[in-house]
Amino acid sequence: MNAPGVLPLVLLALALARPVAAALQTDIEFANVAGESLKLDAYVPEGAGPFPAVILVHGGGWTAGDKSGGPKKALIAPMQEPLERAGFAWFSINYRLAPKHRYPACIEDVETAIRWVKAHAAGYRVDPRRIALSGESAGGHLVALAAVRADESTRLAAIVPFYGVFDLPARVQPGATLLANYIALFGRESADAATLALLREASPLSHVKRGLPPFLLVHGDADTRVPIAQSIAMQARLRAAGVPCELFTIKGAGHGMAGWTAIAPDYKERVVAWLIRTLGTPRAKTKS
Repeated sequence: MNAPGVLPLVLLALALARPVAAALQTDIEFANVAGESLKLDAYVPEGAGPFPAVILVHGGGWTAGDKSGGPKKALIAPMQEPLERAGFAWFSINYRLAPKHRYPACIEDVETAIRWVKAHAAGYRVDPRRIALSGESAGGHLVALAAVRADESTRLAAIVPFYGVFDLPARVQPGATLLANYIALFGRESADAATLALLREASPLSHVKRGLPPFLLVHGDADTRVPIAQSIAMQARLRAAGVPCELFTIKGAGHGMAGWTAIAPDYKERVVAWLIRTLGTPRAKTKS
């Protein structure tokens, strides 16, 4: 006959011994701004953790895009499966889009998401000291800007922008009409002195300083929408400030990851390998 309380303790021990299953949760609200719900998707690997994690920020010219990547899994979504396979957790976020929401709404939302992930790290079996931030195109700009603006509440361990815009004034001529997505984001049309000052303030390149986390810049050398010169200049500025920064150039690749697999079949694995070197081994699992 079991002593009182022994059976419940045994059942509890057995429950705790079971492996924690991998889980994907979608449409989790991380903030509500003036009635607009901001949501993220979260994937946590099998096991007890704590796991390294990557916060993913989609592109779309600050005016479009979605955390899920849409039906064709474009934008930042191609990185989700390689991260899962390697044993990382990930969080893919939405943010307020222009022109309905002007700058700085988008960067404020990214920073809010970072704080939310850090605050909820234990609940998702994530190591808050090993969180990276990665985004593509407009998302690449936002993750770099979040890094250079960071305080203790938003500082992360690694930054991976894909073909980001780091020097906004470099893409306009003084006095000329701004690019359409700049107009949508900033609500200004002409590159006058005040507008150029605003573009510099919103440029990650303008705020590089010592002590930033390591960067991996990923860019195609055939990108005609955001020239690779943006990443070359950002790498030079980061290294001049003593910040570790690697530039992974995809030969012959244009803007967006949609066609990259045919050009560089291993690009995702190379990015994940850098994350493992930077954040530490996440006890990788191999799919059968």
